[in-house]
Amino acid sequence: MSRIPRDRTNPAGKRPGKIGRAGKDAPAVEPLNIVHGALPSREVILRFIADHPQKASKRELAKAFGLKGDNRVELKHMLQELEQEGMLQKNRKSLIRPGALPPVTVLDITTRDKDGDLIGRPAEWPEDQGVAPAVAIRQQSPAGRQGKGKAPVAGLGDRILAKIFPAVDRGGPAYTARIIKVIDRRRGASMGVFRTAPGGGGRLLPIERRGEEMVIDPDFTGGATDGDLVEVEIARLGRFGLPRAKVLSVVGSVGSEKAISMIAIHAHGIPHVFPPAVIAEAEAAKPASMSHREDWRDVPLITIDPADAKDHDDAVYAELDPSPDNPGGVIVTVAIADVSWYVRPNSPLDREALKRGNSVYFPDRVVPMLPERISNDLCSLKEGVDRPALAVRMSFSGDGRKIGHTFYRIVMKSAAKLSYQQAQAAIDGKPDDQTGPMLEPILKPLWHAYEVMKRGRDRRQPLELDMPERKILLKPDGTVDRVVVPPRLDAHKLIEEMMIQANVCAAETLEKKRQPLIYRIHDGPTLAKQEILREFLATLGISLAKGGNMRANNFNGILAKADGTPHQTMVNEMVLRSQSQAIYGPENIGHFGLNLMKYAHFTSPIRRYADLIVHRALVGSLCFGEGGITPDEEAALDDIAAEISTFERRAMAAERETVDRLIAHHLSGRVGEEFAGRVSGVTKSGLFVALPDYGADGFVPISTLGTDYFIYDEAHQALSGERTGLGYRLGDSVTVKLAEAIPLAGALRFEMISEGREMPSAVRSFHKAGRRDRGQVRKKPGTRPPRGRH
Repeated sequence: MSRIPRDRTNPAGKRPGKIGRAGKDAPAVEPLNIVHGALPSREVILRFIADHPQKASKRELAKAFGLKGDNRVELKHMLQELEQEGMLQKNRKSLIRPGALPPVTVLDITTRDKDGDLIGRPAEWPEDQGVAPAVAIRQQSPAGRQGKGKAPVAGLGDRILAKIFPAVDRGGPAYTARIIKVIDRRRGASMGVFRTAPGGGGRLLPIERRGEEMVIDPDFTGGATDGDLVEVEIARLGRFGLPRAKVLSVVGSVGSEKAISMIAIHAHGIPHVFPPAVIAEAEAAKPASMSHREDWRDVPLITIDPADAKDHDDAVYAELDPSPDNPGGVIVTVAIADVSWYVRPNSPLDREALKRGNSVYFPDRVVPMLPERISNDLCSLKEGVDRPALAVRMSFSGDGRKIGHTFYRIVMKSAAKLSYQQAQAAIDGKPDDQTGPMLEPILKPLWHAYEVMKRGRDRRQPLELDMPERKILLKPDGTVDRVVVPPRLDAHKLIEEMMIQANVCAAETLEKKRQPLIYRIHDGPTLAKQEILREFLATLGISLAKGGNMRANNFNGILAKADGTPHQTMVNEMVLRSQSQAIYGPENIGHFGLNLMKYAHFTSPIRRYADLIVHRALVGSLCFGEGGITPDEEAALDDIAAEISTFERRAMAAERETVDRLIAHHLSGRVGEEFAGRVSGVTKSGLFVALPDYGADGFVPISTLGTDYFIYDEAHQALSGERTGLGYRLGDSVTVKLAEAIPLAGALRFEMISEGREMPSAVRSFHKAGRRDRGQVRKKPGTRPPRGRH
């Protein structure tokens, strides 16, 4: 359990029932009629949570209603029931209504309302939840709240971190927001493809699916030529006709190797150019001193990374434990680049790193969190070069239990830089000139230590999903060469397990020191998602026990039952969909997927800001010298966690969309060809079909499936014909024809070639019953097919 004090958002003496105000002086709505000490009704709880999102933890609810003893237990059961029914869902340490915004959210200010007030929308919003909700921005007076300090002021195009409140005025946006800080001041620019027009000038074709064309006058082309990817700003909006725009910059040809990733960088507002002050600070940095450090340059730590890695932030070493008290035990040492020495709190480097949150990896480039002078040079654990690091030495018993650990601030010198394939080949009996002399003294002890640690992992039983990751290999011109599934080697698993255990040690040490930190937290599946999965598994004859105390090994049992069956891939995908998303937070709820009670990211400070915060916390709490966490940072951990969680989702979306665009571009010349695929998603509107050989998927509109009426059965994840009983189900192998490819949108549209198969008897019985409940609808042929992916 975390020792960090919870956010006291409901101090004693304040009456419950007041909510945030819409605009500057909107009145509060009528407070709830709360009987202090009495268990409230379900309706009152739901209303209270909707009106007080900042007070929606179990603890705060019990406090607000004055509940004690048995009433607190009854409240817990009532909240579990509301979760199971889908009326509530967990968000970090709070409960929110499904589809509601969390109390602290990153917003993009996109427009103004009729009164001129700013309107924002969440920076990242799941596609399956429809249109992101609008939020009215409450601008404070320049003096700030209560006249203290300077209030942040934002404008159109800015990205902000905001405190969210439910709106009183139900005729406007559902939420209001108070600006906590401005994260990024962005130009009101758009991106698209320039197409020349007869007589000069041209048009801008949007890269976003909901974008609109713009006219570019001859004087405002900025030297763009046909097919260039350009950045523009709106020059004039008229009542009639298309908007007129001015070219600000030419990114390059839309067919160039950098254009595809630049689209995602722009669309998600990812900072990709370091300001001069940041570059200057990085270039002026000097190698770290030996102050407060131990000299570990004789310890043969080695790095094992992808063959094309340019930065190396972790090194490992292992040996037998010589202690007679630990027979068969091992000592594993993990050393991590000491980024905290170079990136100090509130410096230009630090502010830019927080603004980015993490490095973003595209097939053709990396947008780093830190400049190359820091990430690829001073902090990178290069072979044969002195480098500062934070190290943890961990002791494991012969059965894989961690029995102790200690942290150190050191100077090290990497003994070797190896690739995963190179290290694995040496262990498999094919050493090269570099790994041959290292095999006995370094590599074999590492593999032995991994075998010992694996015993502990097997006992812990983390979630073991079998979802192979695909990698796009590019040609020299930046186009797709082929898509491969790299083999999952023991070398990968060895490094992964050693990093996981180092992360556990960081969390345990900081908790013991009562030091505030940012955890990596992963909540268990909501009861509503469990119920959806349970209904689906029942159609396959696989049972899932009811109850809110699910563990990762419960899901592993399901995966084991499906292993080797035709349903294996389908079950893996459904189990994955049932899981919550891992995020960062200052309050510990454990990591469900890894089945760990204490976990904090520590091992990648070059590319993740969360790890840098943990490093600073360790430096400060262990008295390791300069670069420790500051009181201001400790006070802002909640806000920092919200920001970097959003930026992580931003990076994931940008990386995924870039892959989609690259594959759509790769297949755009093959319209009309047939492909082997697999049904990867079933919706009311149609089917998503994945192409395993290409790592992409496309959409088959329900209106193109045939002349039958097709009914969506959520429990069976199926679309099936009401008249024929034939249909398609998640995981089915099918043949499709590529009907349309839209490279700029990353969209593929297919036509189904395979005939539907006979649906199970349970699905047919469902049809005969004529049910028309939620999620069970029919679609007529002949409706307009949607374009691209949904």
